[in-house]
Amino acid sequence: MKIARVSSEKRGETDRLLTGVADRLREEGSALAGIVKELSHISAYDNGCDVKVRVMPEGPVIQVTQNLGAGSDACRLDPAAIATAVATVESGSLDEADLFILNKFGPEEAAGRGFISAIVKALERDIPVLVGVGTANREAFDSFAGGLAESLPADPDTIRDWCLAAMSAGRDAESG
Repeated sequence: MKIARVSSEKRGETDRLLTGVADRLREEGSALAGIVKELSHISAYDNGCDVKVRVMPEGPVIQVTQNLGAGSDACRLDPAAIATAVATVESGSLDEADLFILNKFGPEEAAGRGFISAIVKALERDIPVLVGVGTANREAFDSFAGGLAESLPADPDTIRDWCLAAMSAGRDAESG
């Protein structure tokens, strides 16, 4: 089982790292499953809580937040949109994937919902998993991963190297 987490203290950096690494791996021929943040989307809110994600490998792009009005400080996460994204990932090309990426282990996953089932399915199929984890949910992720997740630095080359090594180990196990 290969699972790793990436965290950055710099706002938005984990999303930029994972999307960049995913784009590079895809360009190099890796088959990817999961979701990454759609970086071309400009948030309508100063706090960035207006998020679209891209389902890999080829889309669609799904808005996973809802408009609660300019004065709201409540969580804008849209559980129905998350459920749609999960269903899209799970009905997609997970079986053919070399790597599963989840842009954020968030409140839904910390509560045992969201992409938990997709992560488990990937791991059961010996597909390496790379997850973005913020400070608020790090303890929940570490508990979920049972101490088996590697912690990667916020460095694109190190992340890519881990992905390549994990994918290679998975292919070697399949052929062995």
